[in-house]
Amino acid sequence: MKKFKEEDFAVLRGPLESGRQSPSNFSAMFILSVFLQALMFFLTYVVAADDSIFPFKENLFYFHLFITGLLIVLSIIYAIPKVYIKGQKMQYLISILISQNLFGAFFYLSGLFVIGTKSSITIAPLINFTLITLLFGFLVFIVTSIRFYVLLKKGHYRKGSSKDKLRSKYETGIKSYLPIIIVGSIGTLFILQYLISLFGLYDLEDTIMATVCILLFPTMMFVLPEQLVILYCKYRFDSFNFNKRGELNPMGRKGA
Repeated sequence: MKKFKEEDFAVLRGPLESGRQSPSNFSAMFILSVFLQALMFFLTYVVAADDSIFPFKENLFYFHLFITGLLIVLSIIYAIPKVYIKGQKMQYLISILISQNLFGAFFYLSGLFVIGTKSSITIAPLINFTLITLLFGFLVFIVTSIRFYVLLKKGHYRKGSSKDKLRSKYETGIKSYLPIIIVGSIGTLFILQYLISLFGLYDLEDTIMATVCILLFPTMMFVLPEQLVILYCKYRFDSFNFNKRGELNPMGRKGA
């Protein structure tokens, strides 16, 4: 990554320039996430896990309780202006962990717990299904990371003319997403086939709910590479950070 220059990442400043990922905006989202994480923990481990035969759910409960509790404490700390102004990089890292926890881990585990409540399921196939879906999420992350690197190398994240942007929009369309579409389609078909054979078409509501919950995990794996690259840029380039007045630093300045 060190061979890339600041201008190679320029397009990734978009969410920062718009203010959507500014420290003050993260501060408000962190406060909201305190309640959301507490609610999702309750729904996952009290509602969804009830009567589930999913193995090690007690161990998962305590481990996830510690992780979620830690994120809640850090959310409160880094919602304080005096803290997040000096710790923007750590704040962004926490935002990644919160989003992955809220929309990835909680929903994924809820889906698995719901599957584990069905009388037709046993522990062995449930474990196999869990391992395969984890592998699916890992493959999505790897394929997305490779695609991201290739696009960086081709200069698709550089600021260019409107013509270049228009050409880039079409060139990075379906063709560049093809490997991810293939992996995603295979994974989705596997999950649907497994759940339909388990629940039967008569239980379509549970099938859809479990499928959506589990598919959110690879979806979060899809966005993770970009989150990590932006975090890398915040450590390497001052232009990915904000000054004390809440303004994004201009490009061209050395180190943060």
